[in-house]
Amino acid sequence: MTAMAPTRTEPDLSYLLDHTSHVLRTRMAAALAEIGLTARMHCVLVHALEEERTQAQLAEIGDMDKTTMVVTVDALEGAGLAERRPSATDRRARIIAVTEKGAEVAQRSQEIVDGVHESALSSLPGEEREALLRALNLLATGHLETPVESPTPARRARQRG
Repeated sequence: MTAMAPTRTEPDLSYLLDHTSHVLRTRMAAALAEIGLTARMHCVLVHALEEERTQAQLAEIGDMDKTTMVVTVDALEGAGLAERRPSATDRRARIIAVTEKGAEVAQRSQEIVDGVHESALSSLPGEEREALLRALNLLATGHLETPVESPTPARRARQRG
């Protein structure tokens, strides 16, 4: 006799969040590629413009390991968008400084990111759009704010910021 699959009693929240997140990331990647950036490059540029930050701080914000961060900053330097410089406040630290050209590209990339988000959200009627954003914010700052420890680590989500 063949075993029957258990009856689902709740919507598959994991699938809904994973699938929509994946599609949003692919759309974002395609849109940013039009100006020669990746989402990681955009993240580094925008957060480096906010305040003086080290490579390690930017890696933490962007959820990048050390190797990925080095490759990302190398690409930004190669494109003339950012450079490594000594920190003005700590002689031992090096920061990622955005060039004038990098600041212009960051402005354009932020417009692209905002447009991709707007496109996704505008597909919902107004009340549902607002309800979705409120609900996701409640989950992200409440019940689902902090990951639990697991014997098999899950990929960590990008940090707010």
